[in-house]
Amino acid sequence: MIYCVEDEKNIRELLVYTLETTGFTAKGLADGKELCSAMKKELPSLILLDIMLPGEDGYGILTRLKSSPDTKNIPVIMVTAKDAEFDKVRGLEAGADDYITKPFGMMEFVARVKAVLRRCSRKEENRELHCGELRISVGRHEVHLGDQKVELTRKEFELLQYLIENKGLVMSRNQILCHVWGYDFDGETRTVDVHVRTLRQKLREAGNMVETIRGVGYRIGE
Repeated sequence: MIYCVEDEKNIRELLVYTLETTGFTAKGLADGKELCSAMKKELPSLILLDIMLPGEDGYGILTRLKSSPDTKNIPVIMVTAKDAEFDKVRGLEAGADDYITKPFGMMEFVARVKAVLRRCSRKEENRELHCGELRISVGRHEVHLGDQKVELTRKEFELLQYLIENKGLVMSRNQILCHVWGYDFDGETRTVDVHVRTLRQKLREAGNMVETIRGVGYRIGE
């Protein structure tokens, strides 16, 4: 999921349309408040962030994202009309992964989005996630419960990773389907339930951390 934070509706819709027609899943948001609400439901793989926004500006949002342990590793591309060198330096030094000035061509835009995602995927090789006694080595696709290695299928691993990346948040079955399996269809939510059941069994006592939220989905917590 890519979040596009842009207050101008036409530009926001164009960015979302361009991303979705090139194979990404994207959502348009008008300001920082909408971004906060969206991130309580799902953390994105990338944020496109305008600077001149109503309420909190892009610099303030960027600083807040990079100062939180839950969001500091989410890549951010500043997409803005502010083209002065000072503004670019300020954004990059605050932690932005790239800085695109308006107007720009859509082909260049998509290429730079892909470049940032490639760079960040390489960082995943050494990234570890923790939840209680569980430790996930993202790049090596390994899960350890204390000192013992837990053997998971690829989908079970991706499911566990998604839940831990959103630790404490309730993920609906459709959100899990879309993120892990790449589609959103109510008739297939049983797929999620089956994988959660086998995941719990393989995690043994740690499986109790995967909570069922009746009528909604699942949440993991310590």
